Amino acid sequence: MAQATAGLANHGTLIFAREQWAGKGQRGRTWTSMPGENIVLSAVLEPVALLSSQAFALSACVALACHDLFSHYAGAAATRIKWPNDLYWGDRKAGGILIENNFRGRRWALAIAGMGININQTVFPESARNPISLRQITGESFDVIGLARELGDCLDRRYRELEVGNGAGARVGWASGADAEGMGPQGEPSLIEQYNDRLYKRNESVRLKKDNAVFETTVTGVSPQGQLLTRDVLEREFSFGEVEWIR
Repeated sequence: MAQATAGLANHGTLIFAREQWAGKGQRGRTWTSMPGENIVLSAVLEPVALLSSQAFALSACVALACHDLFSHYAGAAATRIKWPNDLYWGDRKAGGILIENNFRGRRWALAIAGMGININQTVFPESARNPISLRQITGESFDVIGLARELGDCLDRRYRELEVGNGAGARVGWASGADAEGMGPQGEPSLIEQYNDRLYKRNESVRLKKDNAVFETTVTGVSPQGQLLTRDVLEREFSFGEVEWIR
């Protein structure tokens, strides 16, 4: 962020960290990674053509890029996106995303997309929550720098898809000419539909915690604005930070 705000890094710049000692996660959690063993990547994005209300569209775009990379090697059947932006393989966490934004007045000047994906690490701290790496899944060791470059290509493709869907199409499904069903002009799924197709625990019962209450509900999807949609005796929607997953 410091380099980007100083004009030393522009849109599309990727910064790879071989070692990280102050990694941040969601809800104030930390992100730990053994030096040189995982993807710890920051992407500089300049979403000047997007509205601030499209923040979740950008988040989903980055999450889909991470899913594209990981599922290519770990298999699409078990690779899922856990709302709002964790990467899961089965019921174990393979990666996380944190996006920090910089606004100048009403202009969305910068977004730094931080992506952490477990690649070669096999030993994790006891405090880590159900982690898994690509090496543990496949039994193979990977070129982390090479995979980071592949992730950059995935992000570039997904960001172009988001840009094509900007404007009226973005408001109804993030696909150019998308209709109310969330399909693109050639019948291709929009980004929100693709995100929901890969959603962790979709159409399954989960336990969530809101304030001090724990309850069971069924995940039905995520709205274009980024709310988690569930159904039990009522149809509900929750904003990020409003509920917490209970294992």
